[in-house]
Amino acid sequence: MTTAPERTADLYPTRGETEVATPRQDPVVWSEPGASGPFSGEELSSFERNGFAAIDQLITPEEVGRFRAELDRLVTDPTVRADERSIVEPGSGEIRSVFEVHKISQVFAELVRDPRVLDRARQILGSDVYVHQSRINVKPGFGASGFYWHSDFETWHAEDGLPRMRTVSVSIALTENYDTNGGLMIMPGSHLTFLGCSGETPKDNYKKSLQMQDAGTPSDGALTRFADEHGIRLFTGKAGSATWFDCNCMHGSGDNITPYPRSNVFIVFNSVENAAVEPFAAPVPRPEFIGARDFTPVR
Repeated sequence: MTTAPERTADLYPTRGETEVATPRQDPVVWSEPGASGPFSGEELSSFERNGFAAIDQLITPEEVGRFRAELDRLVTDPTVRADERSIVEPGSGEIRSVFEVHKISQVFAELVRDPRVLDRARQILGSDVYVHQSRINVKPGFGASGFYWHSDFETWHAEDGLPRMRTVSVSIALTENYDTNGGLMIMPGSHLTFLGCSGETPKDNYKKSLQMQDAGTPSDGALTRFADEHGIRLFTGKAGSATWFDCNCMHGSGDNITPYPRSNVFIVFNSVENAAVEPFAAPVPRPEFIGARDFTPVR
């Protein structure tokens, strides 16, 4: 366990009386120009501009089968279901997400260390990295609820204490992402503006927000302005495809009312030079299975 450093100046105020937009104070790509890695210079430039990078096939069909079998094993394991790291759908009671999956499962631990994954995170963040959060998302057909529009960094800053925007996520599809089964939507370029939301953080907010986001939710007016300015990109792709996206992208997904599930593994890498401090807008940090306090680099 690594001790959290003392809190630094708050560059991104949020959860106050009013909604406040703040221009991004941090780089998007932290590595030096020309630094070697899996992403090409053109891909990094696009990531810097849009806030995301889509990869048609990050893992092979055979690997998809292995990870999907592990996902199925976990969500049907009574021990996993009873664990506080499992979140269920408020309506159906089916498992929605399983957190800290890289610690629960050796199969997913191997994925975190895979050079195709790890080296991309290092290249974007320009340093060694640790896992701030990992989870499998299970979006079964026939009514699984979506995730409302939000910036991950707003929550990670307010409730976990991440000081700077030096964090990147990858969502790897384990089922096909159609344009109808509740796929990921991102507003391209929205990562360049931080939207500080209004309203205090309730006690134990994570218990509700993991099922239905409330605190840290932008206003309708702000979302309309963002959508008018940036547009909305819907991500589709075969199982094995992946989307990397910046921590401050405004994103969300709709409900899945089709018969076709949408499952993915979601890994959040944070720079070891951006270790979490005390929360900037919450009384206490969220539990470690949601926001890590162990900053040991992934090797």
